[in-house]
Amino acid sequence: MCPLFPCWRCVEIANNKNDLPINEDIKVAELMVIGPNGEQMGTKKLEDALTLANYAGLDLVLMSGNSDRAVGKIMDYNKYRYEKQKKVKEQQKKQRESNKEVKEYRFTIATDVHDFETRKKNAIGYLQKGHKIKATLRFKGRQMAHPELGKEMLLKFAESLAEYADIEQKPKQEGKNMFMLLAPKK
Repeated sequence: MCPLFPCWRCVEIANNKNDLPINEDIKVAELMVIGPNGEQMGTKKLEDALTLANYAGLDLVLMSGNSDRAVGKIMDYNKYRYEKQKKVKEQQKKQRESNKEVKEYRFTIATDVHDFETRKKNAIGYLQKGHKIKATLRFKGRQMAHPELGKEMLLKFAESLAEYADIEQKPKQEGKNMFMLLAPKK
């Protein structure tokens, strides 16, 4: 039993479900062995395969245990795990780059100059990262009678970002909201 954690916790840490069984953790009597250079070494008993792996100074890894004939490979398991983690990180990075977000900035007709400039500065940063910007203007009460003021405010925002973005969708009103979509320049 572990001094720091209850026993079940230690077992859970040791048996990560994503890890492949290696060396003595393999519970198969016979397996097809693939050498460190990719050559097939034939079907061997588990003890013989472990001896070959120890002789090479590498690990015996069970690659496929579900098929009618189990397949084990002699390799450096730590290097294999490192390469696998590296590939996963690279895929996640590419996925993040392809999934650019739409950042929304909300305005009212009475938005003050300082607030406008702050939103503009933040929007420039996001446009430089490649994100799209959605500028939304919400009308309150009697402001609905003057939609031209809202359109003017959104176009002013687009003009201030003209060197960083193009208007993808012109100002459009839906109910109490008017919105516009800006895309970064290529």
